[in-house]
Amino acid sequence: MKNSKGFSLLELLIVVAIILIIATIAIPSLLRSRQAANESAAVANLRTINTAEVTYLSSSGGNYGAITDLIAARLLDDTFTGTKAGYNYTVDAVGSDYTAEATPASANTGRYGYYSVPDAVVRYSTNVSLAPAGQDGRSVQ
Repeated sequence: MKNSKGFSLLELLIVVAIILIIATIAIPSLLRSRQAANESAAVANLRTINTAEVTYLSSSGGNYGAITDLIAARLLDDTFTGTKAGYNYTVDAVGSDYTAEATPASANTGRYGYYSVPDAVVRYSTNVSLAPAGQDGRSVQ
């Protein structure tokens, strides 16, 4: 008599089907969680840039600096020159004014864009496609 141990093909197919069903439920939730984490990090990083700009302003004779200036003054680290937490950061500084922007590197890394000016309030992007419906230009809570 043959003594067979193990699983039948039908049992294995059922287990694989259950795993696939769980994966289709879990993966979108994980992606949304990652996007939310990246968005929170983008807001926090813009606040860091605001703090660096205020410090740079007091030491540079009344002018704000671009990201390269802030890095050279050791007020920011060099990770701000590339993609950081799924977002790309730019600072347009002209004399006593600046605009710091955070835009998602791709649609999967973040849903919204953010910006800040010398008043240090972080706002949703004025680009309607990068802001929640009706919230473009409004402050982030």
